[in-house]
Amino acid sequence: MKKLILSIAAFASLMSAQASVFLYSVNFSDVGESLPSPGATGTGTVSYNDVTHSLTLTATFSGLLGNVTATHIHVSPTPGTGSGGIGVGNPSLLGFPTGVSSGSYGNTLDLTLTSTFNATYLANNGGTAASAEAAFAAHMAAGRAYWNIHSTYAGGGEIRGFLTAVPEPSSLAMLGLGAAVVAVRSRKSFRK
Repeated sequence: MKKLILSIAAFASLMSAQASVFLYSVNFSDVGESLPSPGATGTGTVSYNDVTHSLTLTATFSGLLGNVTATHIHVSPTPGTGSGGIGVGNPSLLGFPTGVSSGSYGNTLDLTLTSTFNATYLANNGGTAASAEAAFAAHMAAGRAYWNIHSTYAGGGEIRGFLTAVPEPSSLAMLGLGAAVVAVRSRKSFRK
């Protein structure tokens, strides 16, 4: 049993040493800053790689009452929306479709470029891409980043969604393996 536990511990330390991709999901169900948009919806993913310093974004959206004018990821000092500034997207995410009420998007941003970040966010977070990336990663990890899609109908944003962390499969597997070991040990202790 000791060998099994040591093997699990060694495997877990190896897995965590290689973990560098952080995945977030986005549900664009939260209506904009001021105007209701009941039919608007969308989903997205954000994948942050702290080794390659990249941010991969995908989104699909539909039912907007206006046409897209801009989109970016806000960071908020509080867990609520409307109180934060723009973190990524200067002033809008590169390549995001504008002038449409539905569409899809996919792009990978280079976080080593200062142009990826909003100028104010960059200045307020050390003035370098590296310091802005570190602050942005911390905001995402703390659940204080949301993706906002602005439109002609709602200039402050028609739909938005907070980036929600998605557990990595290896963490879930390790949790399951740990639960199995505890169950086996408990069962053996119970039989004695």
